Amino acid sequence: MLERCIQLDRECASIGYAASQIMSMDGEHTKQICRVCADICNACAQECEKHKQMDHCQKCAQTCRRCAEECHKMAR
Repeated sequence: MLERCIQLDRECASIGYAASQIMSMDGEHTKQICRVCADICNACAQECEKHKQMDHCQKCAQTCRRCAEECHKMAR
């Protein structure tokens, strides 16, 4: 039941870290990385929101939504 959720959590954490590293070096591809980061964070949030009975999934969804919003801002 949580296999996809866990996979997306891991992808979200990895792309978030990668995006922060690229941003910190003022990377040439920051906007593209941030777009991908936002897409993955939104996918993770959607999946986590399905697990309404699990408080940690709801907290994760909220955090992923905030991350996606910030990445969208950076991608402009």
